[in-house]
Amino acid sequence: MEHRNNITEFILLGLSQKKEVEVLCFFLFVLCYAAIVTGNLLIMVSITGTPLVTQPMYFFLRYLALSDLCYTSTVTPKLITDLLATKKSISYSGCMTQLFTMHFFGGIEVFILTAMAYDRYVAICRPLHYTVVMSRQRCDLLILASCVGGFLHSFGQFVLAIFLPYCGPNEIDHYFCDVYPLLKLACMDTSKIGFLVIANSGLMGLVIFVVLVMSYGVILYTVKSYSAESRRKALSTCSSHVTVVVLFFAPLLFIYIRPATTFPEDKVFALFYTIIAPMLNPLIYTLRNMEMKNAIKKLWCLLTESKRNRLKNIPACH
Repeated sequence: MEHRNNITEFILLGLSQKKEVEVLCFFLFVLCYAAIVTGNLLIMVSITGTPLVTQPMYFFLRYLALSDLCYTSTVTPKLITDLLATKKSISYSGCMTQLFTMHFFGGIEVFILTAMAYDRYVAICRPLHYTVVMSRQRCDLLILASCVGGFLHSFGQFVLAIFLPYCGPNEIDHYFCDVYPLLKLACMDTSKIGFLVIANSGLMGLVIFVVLVMSYGVILYTVKSYSAESRRKALSTCSSHVTVVVLFFAPLLFIYIRPATTFPEDKVFALFYTIIAPMLNPLIYTLRNMEMKNAIKKLWCLLTESKRNRLKNIPACH
């Protein structure tokens, strides 16, 4: 404990040491974060305010949008403010809090993606049992299980990080607090802890990714016997899911499946699952989904109609 208290704050080295690059990234990430907030809020409100909320796929999509928004908000606002800051510092408690919340919401997102794959599997491979299997109670349990799974995963990462002794350098070569960069700062042999991190993040992510790929493989095999129209609709829906899964898991596995070490490229790959994926998910799920498009149009019509009604009730000026 004495060694651990030697570090009261960490210095984040950020994305780049070049000021012009940081200024450019500042304006870029402000736009990205605005798009993330707008897109995910639009999905949540559109689903909640329409009958789509009763359908399991959109029920999960609403929670995926919420987890996306919470997940990126644990990192992006701090990243944006640090891009223009002279000293990019974060307190010890703030660092541990960021690590826990980031892995908590990231874990929830991984398990929700798994629940969405299960929903598509039941809908396409067992259509006659769909309404029974994917009842609202089952959907609620899957969301609860996702939250519990996310908590257990993040708690494991948190425990591994918080009991490390930090008694020397305090510079984190990253733009947020994560386990691998923290392992480099610990004044002890962290090789065994590195394997625990691989088991908790890398192997867990790999197993879930393989399960997802297998489930979508079974779905693709099943739709071969469908009519052309049914096959087109099923493939359109599943292609969105597969795109989101690959976009999220590919960079995540690159970072966490290898032995405990860090590379300069890690920062770029981390951008994919902390900013780019949460920004693109709303587009991916709405561009090829007619039901989501109609829900957004309905929401827009309600808002414009409500605005017109308010304007009509404003007394004329004399």
